[in-house]
Amino acid sequence: MNRKLSSTSRRALLKWGLCSFGAAALTILPKKLTAHTLSSTKTLTFNANDVGILNFALLLEELEAAFYLFALSSGKIKDKKEYDYLQAIGSHEASHVTFLRQVLGANAKFKTKDLSFNLAGLNAVLKDRDTILNTAVSLEDTGVHAYNGAGTSLKNPTYLLAAGSIVSVEARHTAGVRALLNRPTTELDTERAVNDANLVPALNPVKGKAYDELYTPKQIVAIVSSLNILNNPINGALVA
Repeated sequence: MNRKLSSTSRRALLKWGLCSFGAAALTILPKKLTAHTLSSTKTLTFNANDVGILNFALLLEELEAAFYLFALSSGKIKDKKEYDYLQAIGSHEASHVTFLRQVLGANAKFKTKDLSFNLAGLNAVLKDRDTILNTAVSLEDTGVHAYNGAGTSLKNPTYLLAAGSIVSVEARHTAGVRALLNRPTTELDTERAVNDANLVPALNPVKGKAYDELYTPKQIVAIVSSLNILNNPINGALVA
């Protein structure tokens, strides 16, 4: 069953230049999203300050928003309940992008069009329904760990409020997608991308099922890089 995107999602696809997808999805990705090489794409630099942290959060939201648009356009999510749920999450992520860009204003260090996506990596994460949903879990879990980890360094109360208002929604997202997969709604230790030995003690004074682990921006970059969906090099003191 192929379902039509909502008008909101279609507008977002136009923003990304993806409305030519149809069910074929990745086989006809626009050239501007697939032809970039590491030498020609914009390097994303994040400084170790409030502006750098919120820009880093913006990157994660941009990746999530783009992922859900790709997923909805792939033709692989055929169940109505699952499709509608991913569409709702994608709408939330797009709203987060808009919100963070409004909070940052002129301090936003990159534009949506600066992001370059890797076709092979996208094909891999959009291979089938299970892969899409499990990738969604990974992205949402990563967002929770990232916001919690970076939030301890934020000094601007407006930026802290922005991060805090998003992280709880990310947690609801991952719990919902986990339920679709019949996976535990709370991330198991064995599922975490960063094991106990590599957690930063200062960020993780408590641990257990009642608490979420806090990851450093450097650890988040490693997780995002492992998905192989973004061409842009990432550097700066924040992620060093």
